[in-house]
Amino acid sequence: MTSSNLWRPVACVLPALLGCAMVGALAAGAAPVAPQCPAGQIAAAGQCVTVEEAQARIEEIARKAMPKFKLKAVLAGFAVDGAAPTTMAWGDSMTGVPATPDMHFRNGAVAIAYIATVLLQLHDKGVIEVDDRLAKWFPDYPKADRVTLKMLINGTSGYADYVTDDEFLKQFYADPFRHWTPDELIAIGLDRPMICDPGTCWSYAHTNFVILGKVLEKASGRQLAELIREGILDPLTLKDTRSEETAIIQEPVLHAFDAERGKYEESTYWNPSWTLAQGAIMTSNISDILKSASAIGEGTLVSPESHALQLAPETAKFKPWSDTTYYALGIFLINGWIFQNPSFAGYAATMAYLPSHKLALAVSVTMEEEASLEGNFSTDVLKDIAAYLAPDAPF
Repeated sequence: MTSSNLWRPVACVLPALLGCAMVGALAAGAAPVAPQCPAGQIAAAGQCVTVEEAQARIEEIARKAMPKFKLKAVLAGFAVDGAAPTTMAWGDSMTGVPATPDMHFRNGAVAIAYIATVLLQLHDKGVIEVDDRLAKWFPDYPKADRVTLKMLINGTSGYADYVTDDEFLKQFYADPFRHWTPDELIAIGLDRPMICDPGTCWSYAHTNFVILGKVLEKASGRQLAELIREGILDPLTLKDTRSEETAIIQEPVLHAFDAERGKYEESTYWNPSWTLAQGAIMTSNISDILKSASAIGEGTLVSPESHALQLAPETAKFKPWSDTTYYALGIFLINGWIFQNPSFAGYAATMAYLPSHKLALAVSVTMEEEASLEGNFSTDVLKDIAAYLAPDAPF
């Protein structure tokens, strides 16, 4: 068994997927600007086209990707400059059940951007400071007097990831329907040796997000699900996004199938309690993810100072990052694109936003039995869509 399809970032750590040869292609200087198009048209391939023309080209991209990557379903959408999202779907949710654009799926790491937003909102309100030490709430955690909240959300705390722990993987594969508590997950991560001293390296660890979720609840006296709803879902009118305490997904459901346990099986209702902080384990749809991408990319939910802080290249000095490609506060930045791309238990999705074009993209895919367990194919599809809609800004 491998853990390659468990939820972890697909960035320049895996250069074949994000085309790291492109990194640096947009060096420091003026950001590319999309052509100004008349009402009813959008910029694509360097010219103005109708939305219908854009849909037709994106359909070609999706239909070509399906046999190439052995995809069962593809959901995709785009939104430009705050306009209503355009969403599409191809393939099947289940045998005999066509995929539809309004289907719901697990949004995974998209909610990490929500956690970062809540952190910054509480920072803006003076409830906490992003440089507060973890020891203020959990003094017994390793080196808690040196770990800051910012380190937890940007991956520089040094804590190890419980998701890559052999015993965790053994237990997860033995019973994917098991409910995991935050304390169980944190204990596994903290029992492992630290990757480095706090603030001296970058290392992606779900442990950080589960700990930060508990901190936000202690500091605010509120449940994280409430903070996300009141700070993000309600202001953006995300009626199709919600936190779940069980493995439920609201109807209509995009079903997932997974082969990482050695057999191809439905994984739709595998328990996602291990994936993130309690309250940030969520489901959504393409339309809501597009709205989220725009809001997070524009910083509409936090102060200008906090938005700049969220995008700051503090981790650019650490491997594997660079000045144009790095992990910020709960989001990746690649050549000006702001994105997240969850992949776990048969679901894969990518959310991206290009501020210079005010362009939001979202793709969600599920896999056929023959699909590789390596990589996040939603990112591959989204890259091709991005190359069509914004050819001057390679992803």
